[in-house]
This record gives sequence, C-alpha cells and structure tokens, in this order.
Amino acid sequence: MGRAETFESGAGQYLSGINKRPVAGAVNIGASAVAGDAICNSKHHGGPDQAVYAYCIHDYDWWSRELGQALRPGTFGDNLTISDMPTDLYVGDRLVIGDAILEATAPRIPCNTLATVMDDPGFGVRFRKAERPGIYFRVLSEGQVTAGDRIELLPTADTIVSILDLFRLSYAGSPDIETLQRYLEAPISARMRAKLEAKLSKLS
Repeated sequence: MGRAETFESGAGQYLSGINKRPVAGAVNIGASAVAGDAICNSKHHGGPDQAVYAYCIHDYDWWSRELGQALRPGTFGDNLTISDMPTDLYVGDRLVIGDAILEATAPRIPCNTLATVMDDPGFGVRFRKAERPGIYFRVLSEGQVTAGDRIELLPTADTIVSILDLFRLSYAGSPDIETLQRYLEAPISARMRAKLEAKLSKLS
C-alpha cells in the first residue's frame, strides 16, 4: 500500500504513492482502487480499468540480477506482487484472489516517476526494452485479499490481444488500421482505448 510522498525531479516537486509497502491482514480491493492506497495522479493511475497493478516476483528477481541490487516488492508501484504470474497474460484473462475477481486490461507504461524512484533518468528505456511491464486489472468483483492467498487464473476465451502486444503497440510508430481495430475489440482499459482510437482516427 502506498502513501503520498514528495519526490523531486527536473520538473520540480510532486506527490506520488508509487512506493508501496506490505500490509498485514486483509485489504479490500474496491472497484476503483485498493483501500487506503494513495493515488496522487488520477489522470494516469487508478480508476475502474486500472484499479490494481500487479507485478511478478520473478520479474523482480530478474531486475535484481540485471541491476545488481535487490529490489523489494512494491518498488515499481505494484499493489500485488504475485509469484508465477505470466508476464504475457491476454487482455480479458482473470485472476481470482481471495474474494476478488480481477480482469487484465493493460500493461504499465513507464513514467518519469518510475525513473525518479530508480534514480535513473534512462530507466524508462530500460523498462521498455525489458518487456516486463506488469499488468493493470479492472475489478469485476470487489473483495478482500490477504498476503499468501491462493490465486486462480481463468483464461479468456477471446485471445485477441496479449499484454505484451499492447505494450509493444504503445511504442509502434505506424500501426496499421486492421491491427488497431482488432485490438479495440478486446476489453482493454479506457486510457489505452483512448490512445488507440486517437491513432486510428489519424489513419482513417
């Protein structure tokens, strides 16, 4: 769970709740956010389609080896750090955790705050090249989760687009109309949908 903290960058000071810390006991996952979690920039974080951000513990292990320093869960702003979560879920895949049901909607696109936390202005490029973005989820069923809860993966029947497909498309210079239209058929997040619709309108 993250609390609002002040960070400094070349653009000045700003508040962010990116620095998550472990919580003892049950935590309620609501429709738009995890209870008690600070969301300081609602333009890019939180909301019905990005209520929960999850990262795989094995991807943290990879980063720790890559950077030569141990990274604790929550460093990247993840609400849930999950063992054995596939990096490349499909949009629409669901996780049942405790009483909650989550649906994958989008990858995390690195921001300046992440670079500030990592004390590396170029970390966004490294994060992009690593292709280990973590996954945003919408909440289909609110409920309580507790560290150590069993997680059940319910694959979607409509394997239209994967999380890594969306991540790569975010950086693609010239996506084609057919690809954009196909991706828009998936239950992607509202923010990602707006970006793809804007790209599509320029090509139509």
